[in-house]
Amino acid sequence: QVQLVESGGGLVQPGGSLRLSCAASGDIFGFITVAWYRQPPGKLRELVADLTSGSPAHYVDFAQGRFTISRDNAKNTIYLQMNSLKPEDTAVYYCNAKKWTGFDTGYLEVWGQGTLVTVSS
Repeated sequence: QVQLVESGGGLVQPGGSLRLSCAASGDIFGFITVAWYRQPPGKLRELVADLTSGSPAHYVDFAQGRFTISRDNAKNTIYLQMNSLKPEDTAVYYCNAKKWTGFDTGYLEVWGQGTLVTVSS
């Protein structure tokens, strides 16, 4: 089964940028939807952005205009470019990939272990 491993998190000052990467251990071509979620301290996990094959990327309000999700199937990697970071963006960021496996088994969903992003001066 495909495993996802995030990297690129760390400490950044407000207004700075980070690019998160999510490397898959296998072929992600068949995963129709990839996404990034985050979990701020003391809060529930929330969607940041998702990208479904053949459709434009979708961003939640706080990510619109600042974050960009992308995927490179040749490198089996998912990315999240984050610009103009704010302290409220501090969270553990998780990548997610989902594919349809059939009417009997439904969707297969895979999660990474998360990478911590801290935005602070």
